Amino acid sequence: MPINRKTIFANGEIYHIFNRGVEKRPTFTSRREYTRAAETFSYYRFVKPPYRFSHFVRLAKDIRSTVLKNLNSSAKQIEILAFCLMPNHFHFLLRQVAVNGISKFAANFTNSYTKYFNTLNDRVGPLFQGAFKAVHIESDEQLMHVSRYIHLNPVSSFIIEADELEAYEWSSYPEYISKEESDVIEKHTILELFSNKVELYRHFVLDYADYARKLENIKHLLLE
Repeated sequence: MPINRKTIFANGEIYHIFNRGVEKRPTFTSRREYTRAAETFSYYRFVKPPYRFSHFVRLAKDIRSTVLKNLNSSAKQIEILAFCLMPNHFHFLLRQVAVNGISKFAANFTNSYTKYFNTLNDRVGPLFQGAFKAVHIESDEQLMHVSRYIHLNPVSSFIIEADELEAYEWSSYPEYISKEESDVIEKHTILELFSNKVELYRHFVLDYADYARKLENIKHLLLE
């Protein structure tokens, strides 16, 4: 049955998409699983990968290198502006580039990763809770705040301290504060809102860390 969405995905527009594990169960439980998830979503950014990711990873190393080289010069279906993988959910800020790009990206990522997780953990059935949620980003201010919310997730959820955020591997935040260019993350759209000054963005994120934790505590109290 088709999924009825209030959000219509348009090329050139940016969306916050997110989902969590069924019954809030863990979806990423080890470094191996986080790494697989990151490699999977990186691979499915492109319009027409020549292999399913599960097949791609079984290819010889030199063939994989050639495939990736060709993909990096091919058309993308989405651009990833920011992301964060958490123990039982994920967040992405995506710009759609190709028609239906976001829906295809999300389906390819979650289906591929679910099959991997289920095989690895000897389980069956859905891993994520139904259809992913999506919010259209309608202003620069909203874009700034959503990117900060995504990057602060590990801190506001009390997984790490704020001074450890720079070392949190399963987020695009380390990419944002690095001077090196990323092949996976398109960070300039957001950094341009801070005059392309990394320190301004760093302060924008970290100065909100304590308040984000307070909001998280209040949310839990309201739900209990």
